[in-house]
Formats: sequence, C-alpha cells, structure tokens
Amino acid sequence: MVGVSDGQSSAQAPATARTPVGRPLLSLALASMMDEVHAHSGAVYLMAPDQPVLEMAVMAGLPRAFAAPWERVGLSSPIPVADAARERRLVWVGGEEQMARHYPRIAVVLPYPFALAAVPIATESTVYGAVFVTWPGAHPAEMSDHERDHLTAACGRLAVRLERAAEHSIPPHPETDLLASPLAGGMAGTLGTVEAARMVSRLPYGLVSLDLHGRIGFVNAAAGELLNVPVSRLLGTQLWASVPWLNDPVYEDRYRAALLSQHVTSFVALRPPGEWLSFRLYPSTTGLSVRITRSRAVSQMNRTAPPPAGTPSRLVTITQVLDLAGALTEAVGVQDVVQLVADEIAPAVGSQALVVLGSRANRLQVLGHRGYRDPHVVERFDGMPLTESTPGTQVLRTGVPAFFESQEQLERLYPARLATPDGFEAWAYLPLIAQGRPVGTCVLSYAEPHPFPTEERAVMISMAGLIAQALERALLYDAKHRLAHGLQEALLPHSLPSLPGIEAVGRYVPATQGMDIGGDFYDLVGTRGTAAAVIGDVQGHNVTAAGLMGQVRTAVRAYTTVGQAPEEVMRSTNRLLLDLGSDLFASCLYLRLDPEHGRAVMSRAGHPPPLLRRPDGRVRVLDLAGGPLLGIDASAVYPTTEVALAPGSLLVLYTDGLVESPGTDFEEALADLGRRLADAGDQPLDELADSLVHQGRHHTAGEERLDDIALLLIRAVG
Repeated sequence: MVGVSDGQSSAQAPATARTPVGRPLLSLALASMMDEVHAHSGAVYLMAPDQPVLEMAVMAGLPRAFAAPWERVGLSSPIPVADAARERRLVWVGGEEQMARHYPRIAVVLPYPFALAAVPIATESTVYGAVFVTWPGAHPAEMSDHERDHLTAACGRLAVRLERAAEHSIPPHPETDLLASPLAGGMAGTLGTVEAARMVSRLPYGLVSLDLHGRIGFVNAAAGELLNVPVSRLLGTQLWASVPWLNDPVYEDRYRAALLSQHVTSFVALRPPGEWLSFRLYPSTTGLSVRITRSRAVSQMNRTAPPPAGTPSRLVTITQVLDLAGALTEAVGVQDVVQLVADEIAPAVGSQALVVLGSRANRLQVLGHRGYRDPHVVERFDGMPLTESTPGTQVLRTGVPAFFESQEQLERLYPARLATPDGFEAWAYLPLIAQGRPVGTCVLSYAEPHPFPTEERAVMISMAGLIAQALERALLYDAKHRLAHGLQEALLPHSLPSLPGIEAVGRYVPATQGMDIGGDFYDLVGTRGTAAAVIGDVQGHNVTAAGLMGQVRTAVRAYTTVGQAPEEVMRSTNRLLLDLGSDLFASCLYLRLDPEHGRAVMSRAGHPPPLLRRPDGRVRVLDLAGGPLLGIDASAVYPTTEVALAPGSLLVLYTDGLVESPGTDFEEALADLGRRLADAGDQPLDELADSLVHQGRHHTAGEERLDDIALLLIRAVG
C-alpha cells in the first residue's frame, strides 16, 4: 500500500532532504469523497514509476481481498479504473447488468448488485492514477450531478496536490487501508452496557456480529448453542473457519454479496446430523449482523437449501464461466468459439441447443449452431435482412438481451414465430458486444419452459461478454485466414505446364498451426528445349512469408526466362532478397532439366537434398554441392551439380515439412522416405504424391503438422 504525504510540514526543508511527513493524503482524500457522495467502498490507484501500470495505493470500506485480482493492473486492462486513467474520463457502471455487459471479467468474480464510478486523477499534462468508489445495489441506475461534480472536482484537487508533491520530490509512503475497527471481544464491551447484554442473552435466537473481514466480534449464548460451538472458541475467528460445516464457498459468497451490495442476504445450512438452521445477514459499512434461527418449514428448507451433491450451484456455474474464459483465449476461428460454447456453456445453464448469429452487409448471418435435429430450422434465417422483426435481429441491432420463459411469451411479441416452430420452449437471446458494438447474438434454447431469475441472467450476460471478445478475434482471424489463403492460391501455380520429355505433379499442404499458410513454393517453367524446376521454403507461416515467397517465385521465373544459368539464377535471387531488406531468408533448390540429353543441372541454397529413383527401382539421396540460404550473404556462390536422368527416372523435390517433426532424426526420416519411394513402383504420380504427403509416418491423419509441405515430383519419359 503506497501513498503520498501532502508535504505541508516539510515545506521549508531542502528538496534533497525531504522526508515523507504530513497527513496521509490519499486516505483522507478518499474518505472525504466517499463521505460526500455516500459511497460505501473505494480505492485510490497510482501510476507505477516508468510503467503503464496502475497500483492500488489505499482501499476503504471493504477488505482488500474483494479487489485482490485488480491490485495491480495494466493501463490497457478492460476494467473501469484503467479505462478512466487511459481515456481521462469518468466511467460509470450503474448496476449488475451494466457490469456484466461492459466488464464481464469483474462481473464473473463479483456477481452482485452494486454501482461503481471510476474517475481519473489527472492534470492537463499528467495522469497520476484513478479512483473508484462503489454504492450499494439500491443506488439509482444513473449517477447524480452532485456525485459526478464532486468526484471530478475532488480528483482534480488530488491531482494538483500529487503534482506539487512530485515537483518537490516528496517520495511515496505507505498508507493504511480504511476499515472499521474490529469489534471488541466480550458481550458487554460490544453492546455498551451490561443491561443491554443481558437483554440480548435472553433472546430466543442467535446473534453474531462480524467485522468486514468476517471475524466474530460478538456472539450470544443462543448462537453458540445453535452452532454447537462454545462462545469462547468463536470470538475473534471467522465464522466459516470455526464452524466446519459452514466452511463452504456458497456460504462465504453470501457474506461477500451482503457486504458489497449492502442488501440483506440469507441462506440455510444443515448442521450435522440433521438440524437445518436459517442465517440472515444484515450488512452495514462496518460489518454484518447475523441472526440464526431454526428453519421452521421443510418446504422453505427445500426451496432455499444449497443444492444436493451433483447439482451445479451458482458458484459452480461461475467456475465453469472462468474455465470458459480460459478456453476462449485459445479459440482461433469462429467454429472453435461455437464448439466451446456448446461444450462448456450450454450444459452449464441447462440449454439443449444454441445458435451464434452475426451480420454481413445488413443481413443476418448464421455463424454456427449445435443441437438442432433439423439444420434447416436455423439455416433458413441466414441472409435475412436485419430490418426483419425477429428476436435475433432485434437483439443484434439494439444490443439488449431478451429472455423468453415460454412459447407464449415469445409468440406474444413475435407472432410470426407461430409459423416457424423450432421444437423448443424457452430461449435466451444474448447480445455479443465487443468494443462497445454488437458483433453477434448467442441464442440458447431450452426443451422445456425455463425461468430466468435475475442472478442467472447476470451470469449469462457475463458469459456473453466473454464470448463476444472471443468471437470478435475469431471473425478477424477468419477474415485474415481467407485473405492469406487467397493470396497463397494466387501465388502458387494452379497447374503445372505439360512439357515434352517430362511428367510433373506438385502438392502443397499447409501447417495445422498458425495461419495455415507459409512460404513453401514450387514451380515448373518451360524454356527452349529445356525446362526449369524450383522448390523453396521462405521462413515463417504468415502473410509476410507468403508475400515474400511470391516475390522469390516470380524472380526465379523471370531470371529463368531471360536465360540465366542455374548458378546465376540463385545469385540473382539471393541479391534480390537482400535488396528487399526483409529479415526473412529462404532455402531453395533449382534444376535445369534437359530431357533430350537425359541430364539435369542442379543448384542448392541450404535446401534438403532431392531423391532420385532410378528406372530399376533403386533410390538414392543426391549429394549436391550448394551454398548458404538465400538472403544472408551477398557474396555467396551457388555451385552446380549435373545428374544423369534416364527415361523412367523420378526426381523427388520436397521441403523439410515432409520429413521433419519434433523428436525425429532427419537421416532416419529421409531413409524412410526413400523406402516408401522404392516400394511405390510405377504408380501414377498423382497417387504417389498423395501417398507421400498424407500417409507418411510423421504426418498421420489427425496429427499436428508444425510446418507446411511442398512436394514436386518430376519423371523423365522416353
């Protein structure tokens, strides 16, 4: 906890000798703000030195544990104080639903009704930090002018004092969080008079007083009897720590809900072996008063008791949402997002089917669906104008969620649904909002009528916020993916030319990680009386690698067309890569084929050696002279090797993705490729190419491919 003194007592000291004296500036400023606007908790954050990070300096009204995940946050983090500091504006969150919509990560951790304002601490030139304050859930949905004006002015004054402290080199110093003092132990000390203590002791129900940390400051004899724990063992301890059968996150959650929302909460718990007790929690800004009684009605007990084993409680659902948040960070494309929602969220909320909707060119787009027996029920909405009156288009346009607990509710607002039944009885239409704009709608469908209580709606809206962020990333990824593949398809040859004396087949298979696009390439170019073949691999698996690959392929084709010899083609291409100033490099194998005279002249730049299968079926690896990778050394030379190419001979040119994989020895993989080539016989080249690419030992079906593969087979024909 770091603060700054106001420096009033050190004004006469030299700047180099100043010490952190004076009143606790941050604590007093925060307490004054909270008192003026009747807030019940708050915190001051200061910018960390030389880092875009906000650090909590002091907190008031609630234990710091309530804000533990946000004690130190990046300035770009999606939370109110970071937004306030980064954008130099007041941020207002008027309740549980607004929190779930705009800040779903906070809503998942603190799914309680409360209002929050975050205000920057900034002068015209410098941002020093930010303040947040909270109000109970009963606060109006809108902030009053008085609250807005006072908080803005108070933070402005605090910024000026921090600026003065910085000018005088007054260092930060620790400040203590502002919490109500723990209640004194003992009955009479707590209530003030012996007579009052006697009165409380005669009450037929239990009374317990908890401070803001949940510690017991007072407990009457009836409470000790009901809890079956001596009063002396309860004082000074946390209730759920001293009473083993209350050590359940569900009960601690009720304590947190009461303190943060300042609403009365309650729960029932089973005291072993079979006594049900009712707990009612009355919050204030100093702690909680708890009334404990025997639960009178079995029906009430069944209605309010914690769910039996195997039934997901609300906290279990929140845990599943947190798991979903982690899983969604790994989702790549839109279908990944749809599948994760189907696997993680639909079962958690009891939904039997779901649809994820988006829009394109002012028309509805069905991005994915699960759980519908007849896909046409969903797909008929694809392409529908957004102006149509349907719940899906309405939620997508407005960003306002809609819940229909029965068919009657839905058809009352949308009579056209009578003609388009989907076999379900209840629906939740959740807007997917990212960066303040709707990017889609998630529709959860239920086979039976389903009530949507307020707490469940809040959790669903929180989930929708997480889904929206993942969907926005996935839509962008899919768009880039389509662009990248379009680029690569344009750069690779659609077909190889038919040239006299040779038969050729090429294949390209992308990696299964990254953008599924890379820098592997091949080409076959006809020249007068000869042919040129090239295969290469530009470093990387992205659009940059694919673009550079296109430049290299075009350059090789151009240098070949003007009649350069193989070694000159390689030198010219090497100089081109260096002139382009790219940080990428490339391997390359270039062949000048002369079928009429039965020979091939080859030049290699750091590329794996080709294989030659002779007409008698023997296979050997060609040991070629070569030079370094292209794009590294401007003075590099690339010697050539001449190889005899009798009719029926088969050359196999490939990139390293065909033979390399983690944990595999390159020599063994190359030998295995040679054996498969020898066993292939004289099968058609198309079949052989497919076999080598898709049925190799190192890239079996379903196995991750870390590198892309290019393959070029060239057979000399008589």
